[in-house]
Amino acid sequence: MKIGEQIKSFRLNKGYSVNRLANEAGLSQSYLRDVELCKKNPTVETLSYICDALEISLADFFNEYCRQEPSVSPLVEAIYRLTPRQRQLLEAFLHSILTPESPKEIHKRQDIL
Repeated sequence: MKIGEQIKSFRLNKGYSVNRLANEAGLSQSYLRDVELCKKNPTVETLSYICDALEISLADFFNEYCRQEPSVSPLVEAIYRLTPRQRQLLEAFLHSILTPESPKEIHKRQDIL
């Protein structure tokens, strides 16, 4: 099962409409619909908003997701072994490399080098 399908499954089990989940997660209804249809992939940050709205943890989400996936990558297995603090740091790191830098930030970084 893909991530979007897993979100939809949790949403339906909770009895939420797409509109309600989108509102509670702070997302647009069309974006959430695209995620559930696997047309878009949510960032870790967006997925955490969705999980908060569904009142589940990211760990619970991925535990369920991996139970349904026949093969779990070694990377995902390593993430499970991280402490909560290590997961926060990993999430912050991923956010920093996945968020586009402004030209001003790039210039600052080049000045440091």
